[in-house]
Parts: sequence; structure tokens; C-alpha cells
Amino acid sequence: MTAVLEHLELEFPWTCIDPFLFTVHHLDFYPEGNQRQGPAPELLQGRPMGTDFTYQDGWSMYHGDQVPGFPQHPHRGFETVTVVRRGFVDHSDSLGATARYGEGDVQWLTAGSGIMHAEMFPLIHSEEANTMELFQIWLNLPPDSKMVPAYFAMLWGEEIPKVEFADGVTVDVIAGQLESHVGPPAPPDSWASQPHSDLAIWLIKMPAGTNWVLPATSPGVNRMLYCFEGAEVDIDGTTVARQQAVRLDPEATVTIKNGSEQAEFLLLQGRPIGAPVFQMGPFVMNSADEIRQAMIDYRTTQFGGWPWDSPDPVHDRSEGRFALHADGKVEHRGRTPPTSTRVP
Repeated sequence: MTAVLEHLELEFPWTCIDPFLFTVHHLDFYPEGNQRQGPAPELLQGRPMGTDFTYQDGWSMYHGDQVPGFPQHPHRGFETVTVVRRGFVDHSDSLGATARYGEGDVQWLTAGSGIMHAEMFPLIHSEEANTMELFQIWLNLPPDSKMVPAYFAMLWGEEIPKVEFADGVTVDVIAGQLESHVGPPAPPDSWASQPHSDLAIWLIKMPAGTNWVLPATSPGVNRMLYCFEGAEVDIDGTTVARQQAVRLDPEATVTIKNGSEQAEFLLLQGRPIGAPVFQMGPFVMNSADEIRQAMIDYRTTQFGGWPWDSPDPVHDRSEGRFALHADGKVEHRGRTPPTSTRVP
């Protein structure tokens, strides 16, 4: 018997299973930033601006105009977990919260009853490349939490446990528990905060030629292991390479034998919520009527309105990592946070 229940080729976005809805892996090799913290204007010629997912020259502007990223847009009914491995994200939202985070930080946003936010990718280095790598994971909310108040949280990289095993294998425990190591607390209304959810988000790195045993979890839990770097990795008898994934038996321990290259994986696991999923763009609810109501509410309330002076705010390139919460609480990993403004 094998622990591998399914072997998948990954496309964009990645295949997910309950309680996860959507996962993307962005890896953009952005050039040096100009005075606007965006690419030079001549590099934007020929791109479908506003919807640039071309990866022309190794990067995309997405929905950004001058700075890459995703200007203000709404969400309701689920959570976004944004894991930034390289580069920086400037966040602003309709709660009045704003932040700059990256280089190992994670933002966890409960959209709940509704929020608007912007996620911009400032090219803060003017004399060197600005590589950006991140995962955005959409985690569903159970029916009784769909309409909770929106909540913004930061999980700073320094606070995320990095568990070290033999031969240099490491696991970053963003959510869940590995042995005695527990990830930072998830937002209070998250499915991840329910003790019976068995939810885990881990980043696993294995040097070439190493082995590691993934411990079993509880019966009934959905478990997916995504390979985003590596080749010829043996997962309980199944050969897996970059841009492939396996769905695993949760009750089985899984031996991972890496080949001749460094391999990296994203593990997503959790007990399924098991509720109907109705999705229209940025709204995820449990019925068509709830989707229609979400659209009405957004048109009439704008989920609280937009307090910033532009749809795509970014911070001064000199600013460090920080978060200014809607209640006025400030967290910073560097200089004092600035006022969020659009670049000139």
C-alpha cells in the first residue's frame, strides 16, 4: 500500500481540496525599481496593462499600473494567507490597516463579512534586481463564520518556528504543530483556530540526497504536498518533480527521499469543512443567494469604503517592515511606519 492517493500536475492556480480553495505561487524576477518603485516605463511597452499575467521577461505587472500588484479589490467569506519568501508587499485595507512585509513574513487576513484591500509589490531596490516570491492561499470559512468581522493579522518571520532535522532538512511551521513546535496563532475566527481542524501550513526544504519522514496526522484530514522546487523526489514510491503534487493518506507516515537537487514543498492540510461552496470572483459563500447578497452589499457599502488616497498605495522605499492595525496598534521590524501614500 502507498500513502500517495493521487499524483497531480500543477497548473495556475494550483489544485486545492477542502478546506483550501485556491493557491498560487508567484515568482517574478523584477528588474531594478525606478523612482516610482516600479519598472522603467519602457519595460511596460507591449504588456496588457491592467491584466498582465504574461511573465514577459520573467515577471508580470498583474493588475498594477505603475507598481506591480493588485490594487484595491473586495473579498467576502474566506481568508487569504500570503506567505512572502522574497521581496515585499505593501498592504492597505478598508479597515484602515496598512503594512509592509516580506522576506519570510506572512499576512493572514480574515475577509469575513467583507473587506477591500490592496497588495502592491514595490521594487524597493533601485540598483539591483527585485525578485518577488510568494504564495497566496485561500482558506475557506465555515458557514457560521462567513459573516464575522474582518480581521488583519501579521505573522512575522522571526516568530514562525523553523524546525531543523538531520542533514539540513528544515520545516517552517506557519500554522499547525510539528512535534513540540507550534505555529503562531491564527486569527480568532479562522478554521485554523478550531482545535479539531488539524490545519497545517508548512514549508519544507530538503538538501540534495536527504531523506525525511512526514509524520501521520488524524483520520479524515485532507493532505496535499506541493513540490515547487526539485527533481526526482521519491514520495513513498511515487516520483515527483517541480510543479507536481500528491494527495496523501493522512494516517500514514510518508518517507520522502530527495534526489540530486534541493527540493522544496508546501504542505497544506486540514479537516474538510464539508459545506457547499458557491464562488463568484472574490466572494465565496454557501449559496447562490448569499453570493447575490454579497454583490449587493459591496455595491451599496463598499465594505466600509476606501480610506486611502489611491487604489494602489505604496510606502516610501526607505521604510522597513511594519504593520499599522485598524485599532492603532503598531508593530514594526525597523523604522517607525509612515503614512501610506501613492508614489508620485
